[in-house]
Amino acid sequence: MIRSLQGTSLIEYPGRISSVLFTAGCNLACPYCHNPELVNVDLLDKEFNLGHDVIIKELKERSGFIDAVVLTGGEPLLYESNIELLRRIREETPLAVKLDTNGTFPDRLRRAMPYVNFVAMDLKARPENYILATGGRARFSSVRESALFLMQQTEADYEFRSTMVPGFINAEDVLLLIEELKPYRIKRYALQIFRSEKTLSSELSGLPAYPRGYIEALAAKMVDKVDDIQLRM
Repeated sequence: MIRSLQGTSLIEYPGRISSVLFTAGCNLACPYCHNPELVNVDLLDKEFNLGHDVIIKELKERSGFIDAVVLTGGEPLLYESNIELLRRIREETPLAVKLDTNGTFPDRLRRAMPYVNFVAMDLKARPENYILATGGRARFSSVRESALFLMQQTEADYEFRSTMVPGFINAEDVLLLIEELKPYRIKRYALQIFRSEKTLSSELSGLPAYPRGYIEALAAKMVDKVDDIQLRM
């Protein structure tokens, strides 16, 4: 189910101008989620579900202004139908395709990869804290499977990203996650600052973020472990 289409973005696909498709619904309930309106599909008005034909038509019309499309969420791989949408975008438009995912559907990720140029995948917490970070809905095993699959790809690019939420993930956790993914070396890792203006759990509203210096110090420790470190502050 595609909830909405954002016509133009300069930040969602690195180095490209993109349109962004927002999937409604997610299999997780991360307390710090910044898109709470997209988490529970039962609360959404189905009148705003965009059909694939409408999406393809809109993307074709915008192809002179954009060179990419991003499928984000919610969780895009929650729906089998989104794999077919990715196929149609890849085959019927000239656009590069980026997929955002939480990594909990490794089999669907494998089937989607032939139609994707770039994958951004979340690493939310150290393995033993994944239940806490996902609202009790995921374990790290499926995420590890997806991550190791991505790291072996040669036809598509990828990045891992962690939103640095105090109480859920810290610098030590990120370094542990990197170790968990050996023997492969990570191409790109993005550290994202937590913003508490809008969260799924009201208990996290107003929670202070880590200081910039804390995240910069973590990045310095990652230099010999990751090819490209992005700070999204």
